[in-house]
Amino acid sequence: MYFEVDENPNYPDSVSMRFKELGPARAITQLRVSDRKDEGELCWVTGWCDDGNQPVCPAYAQPVEESGQGLAYLIYGGNWGIRFKPVALNEDWDLSSPNQWGEAFLLIAGPRSIVYADESGDR
Repeated sequence: MYFEVDENPNYPDSVSMRFKELGPARAITQLRVSDRKDEGELCWVTGWCDDGNQPVCPAYAQPVEESGQGLAYLIYGGNWGIRFKPVALNEDWDLSSPNQWGEAFLLIAGPRSIVYADESGDR
């Protein structure tokens, strides 16, 4: 799998990487992230793309081989990466919101922090 994110307003750097797929990708809606709180924070996650009318697109979890770690899960979205907001936050997706943030992708060790789209309710 070849993965690329262009430099964009959601994530300021471009990224190009290759991963060996170990299983099918599945759409996700939420992810527990530990970037902002030690105990982790459950967040909505969406893909972000360069469509000005509809930048929100699906986010996915893909089992991949990660050198040095073995099995990992690649969390990815559109050509502008992925975007997060806390589940307690009641606001639309917005690049100008200080409560939301973007990433090119994430690699996580296991699936425990992933909420798949077919396991959750509507966003």
